[in-house]
Amino acid sequence: MRAKSAGRAFIGSFTSAGGRGITAAAVDGETGALTETGASDAVVDPSYLALASASGGAVLYAVSETAEGAVAALDIGGASPRLIGSPVPVCGAGPTHLALVPGHLLTANYGSGTVSVLPLGADGLPAGPSGLLQHEGAGPDPDRQRGPHPHQVLPDPTGRWVLSVDLGTDSVRICALDAEAGEPALHGETALRPGTGPRHLVFHPAGSHAYVLNELEPTLTFCRWDAVAGVLEPAGETAVLPDGVPGPVYPSEVVVSHDGRHLWAANRGHDSIAVLALDETREKAELVTTVPCGGQWPRDLALDPTGRRLYAANERSGDVTWFDIDPRTGVPRRAGSLAVPAASCVIFA
Repeated sequence: MRAKSAGRAFIGSFTSAGGRGITAAAVDGETGALTETGASDAVVDPSYLALASASGGAVLYAVSETAEGAVAALDIGGASPRLIGSPVPVCGAGPTHLALVPGHLLTANYGSGTVSVLPLGADGLPAGPSGLLQHEGAGPDPDRQRGPHPHQVLPDPTGRWVLSVDLGTDSVRICALDAEAGEPALHGETALRPGTGPRHLVFHPAGSHAYVLNELEPTLTFCRWDAVAGVLEPAGETAVLPDGVPGPVYPSEVVVSHDGRHLWAANRGHDSIAVLALDETREKAELVTTVPCGGQWPRDLALDPTGRRLYAANERSGDVTWFDIDPRTGVPRRAGSLAVPAASCVIFA
């Protein structure tokens, strides 16, 4: 019997570490299993991906996490992604994340401490940057925080604001984007506890709170989000590992359930997924348990569109593992895996 398809997944990987670039996979609608359909190595180190619709159909975007820094657009109409045109420089070094806002593509450039804004044409193709935001500052860690290192950029749920999470300065910047000029304007900056090294942020489905996962300490920072004023306010912290776990551990990604009751955080080094249950205030959480990530060095987590399954991109073991989620407890149960060398992220079409 042929498996019922629930769509497609795209997996980024580090070509410099033996990855195949961008792998396309069919998703089984009943089991969530991934079956590879093809791959493209046309982009060097496509460590993070984003997907959008354009006049000619869906377009896949990838960063090229290199010293020069670039983004690329790919057609996904076939079994394998196909590069459209040439990669476009972002005028920043080491882009680690990208996000879409109407008419523009944004990149967080870890190496140069900048955020780039690239206009998108009607065909979905990016042009060179129309604006650049330079982060400033440093943190107490002499090895990782000598200067700014934005690791993630994303719009808030209203689309009015753009937030960039900076590991090097222990802060989150809030910008307004002039859509016509393609220029970011700094609106405010939220300081987090020094030395925590914030890496990624996720918004609660209600839009009233955000959760910042810290890389240099295995903690999660709870924040209130005022979308009218564009203000992010820290409200507390919690550990994403039980007491006594030996380090070092470097958390990487946090996701929240569709119903807003659970959070999951990936812990590199401990090679686990932390399960946290949010309380009614959305500002406190209980660490329910941790479960093995199914491999080594989980760099990314992603929910499938149904919210019933969780996928972990395990970079060092070279696989993507998927889990069925208990809807009551939020605890993931391993269901299968696909070999993907140097896997770095997973997104769904």
